[in-house]
Amino acid sequence: MKFFGLHWIDCAILLAYIVAVLAIGKIFSHGVKDGKDFFLGGRSLGKWLQFFLSFGNMTDPGQAATTASSVYRQGAGGAWLALITLFLTPYYWFMNVWFRRVRLTTMADLFADRFGSTFLATLYAITMLMVAIVGVIAGGNVVALKTLQPLMVKDPAIYSVEEKQRVADYHEFAELRKQRQAAPLPEVTAKRYDELNDYYKRGALQPYVSYLKPVAFYLVSTGLVAIFIMLGGLKASAVVDAIQAILVVLISVILIPFGLARIGGFTALHEKVPAVMFNLFGGDTASEYTWYSIGALLLVQLIGIGGTQGNMAISGSAKDEFAARLGAVTGGFGKRFVTIAWAFCGLIAIALFGPSLSDPDQAWGLMTRELLPVGLIGLMITGILGGKIALLGAQSVVLSGLVVKNLYEPLVRGRSERHYMIVARLAVPALLAAGVLVGLFLNSIVAILKFAIVLLLVWGVPITTLFLWRRVTERAVVVQVIATLLLIAVVPAVVPAIPSLARSEKLTLLTRERVATTQVAATSAEVKAGLAPKEGATITKTRRIEPVSVFFEEGIVRVDPKDPNSPKTGKGLFRPEVWLLSAVGCDVAGFNSAQLLTTRYLVDFLLPVVILIAMSLLTQPTDPVRVARFYARIKTPVAATLDEDAKAVEASYADPTRYDHLKLWPDSNWEFTKWDKVDAIGFACCCGLVVVVLLVFKAVVTIGG
Repeated sequence: MKFFGLHWIDCAILLAYIVAVLAIGKIFSHGVKDGKDFFLGGRSLGKWLQFFLSFGNMTDPGQAATTASSVYRQGAGGAWLALITLFLTPYYWFMNVWFRRVRLTTMADLFADRFGSTFLATLYAITMLMVAIVGVIAGGNVVALKTLQPLMVKDPAIYSVEEKQRVADYHEFAELRKQRQAAPLPEVTAKRYDELNDYYKRGALQPYVSYLKPVAFYLVSTGLVAIFIMLGGLKASAVVDAIQAILVVLISVILIPFGLARIGGFTALHEKVPAVMFNLFGGDTASEYTWYSIGALLLVQLIGIGGTQGNMAISGSAKDEFAARLGAVTGGFGKRFVTIAWAFCGLIAIALFGPSLSDPDQAWGLMTRELLPVGLIGLMITGILGGKIALLGAQSVVLSGLVVKNLYEPLVRGRSERHYMIVARLAVPALLAAGVLVGLFLNSIVAILKFAIVLLLVWGVPITTLFLWRRVTERAVVVQVIATLLLIAVVPAVVPAIPSLARSEKLTLLTRERVATTQVAATSAEVKAGLAPKEGATITKTRRIEPVSVFFEEGIVRVDPKDPNSPKTGKGLFRPEVWLLSAVGCDVAGFNSAQLLTTRYLVDFLLPVVILIAMSLLTQPTDPVRVARFYARIKTPVAATLDEDAKAVEASYADPTRYDHLKLWPDSNWEFTKWDKVDAIGFACCCGLVVVVLLVFKAVVTIGG
């Protein structure tokens, strides 16, 4: 018996999980008495709960679909979109101590405390609410939808005429694309390919028809998250994260044995997947991920990661700073290992489906449908949906804290704690509902992830800098934030919405088509086709790489795909960084995908840093007494109990210079401090684990090659 394409056993597993999640929320609702309990779990989470909270916050199972999709498009190098934070994990050993020692509730509080600026706190709250609604809530919805849609499909026997045509068009496109990569198409066939390619870029071609529709799925799943969080707050989310950690590991590896068995093992994987797709640092000129683009992405992540709105809540909920730093790095390394499994699944998807999936974002769901038996499909659905609950649960708590503490309380003062708790709980469904609305207008999960990464720079630059440099000023932060928002968020969203710009001949520019040539060992199939004298002989393979949009993230399509004379228009976010280069005479049409990505990330990294430092030096310094109190507090180690900790902070306020002997440069404005034994050993161990992860990744992609 099936319900909407799912076996009743899979439905029962999913229902049991939903009941368990709601029960956890109900149990922990009795322990939520005030804002500290709701937003920070009473600052009582030990090492294990910190690990699960960090792992759950970093390891949304939806990223499995994102990583597999990126690898399917780009090869093993596509994993760097998720794996790049590997190199930041040693940095977590120090960063999370800052957020625990600062002893605040929300990230916006940081600006009120450091500068005495209500304006900056409000600006942070408003902008990060918008960023989170787009990048986290809406993005999480889209990822979950695209992963689960292939699992709830109609029987072809009941397709409508329109649905049959849509599926037939998909198969025609897949065949034409394969032919085009080998040789130019005849004129008539090329026109048909262009028409189908437009539909492909819009996500309108599918090899199946799904029962799962966006509106119904978003409303039901988001309603579940809202009820759960309104009941139990952050501690309930941490407990669900503990359960979710087990599920994440299971769903990350469960596809691999079934996939290898289907395609014929590791050796067959290397026969069916082009050799360049196994390169960790790109391959042919179609790849976005080379050593230099990965380096640019690392710079963006290094300084942007400090702006993540969950840093204060997750680190601040730890009972001490050691729990905060240990939870962060162990959770981080846990994610790195499962990311390798996700990447390997992306390679298996290439072997299973070939290169012409209409929507690579659905590769994970398609593999689940093709490979897993009844029961395990239910487990996969539970893991994906549970990941959404875990991620959106923790994030909605953080966001409701921004709403209450930094937007509502400054306007409505003097109310009871109960009043503010009611507002905090009501903020959760309101924020999730906003994410549902935005999610209806988004399509590409890889594009969403790229956008979310650069958006973190808006606040990541000033937050990281103010922890390290006394000279940062309020006015400098205001100028830098507004300028960066315009460049990274406003212009990219506005240009596609203006037809005269989106359809401009200059802005619909494409890169020049390339032909990639590689030397590979011949397979048995190529020997049978007469392309090689014997198996293993070296042959030359060529592949025509289609042009890509220079300025628009999701490509160039025709306004009316049925009309070959219809004007072309940009799809997805606009890239102003690349346009700036073209404006000064650079031949951006000659760039490859990696160079386009590198340009975007380098400009996004350098511009806010230069603006912040220059404006800080040109404006009046912040009140030195306020600044001294801030740095005295973040140098004060967290005590064993909350009462002892409060006394330690007061002692530092009385003598703000008592920890200045720990500074590397005592007479400067820089706040870098000397390492102690724990700092040094922890950092060294983290660096060692980074090497281990890289070796494991390299070993995994070379097995059978």
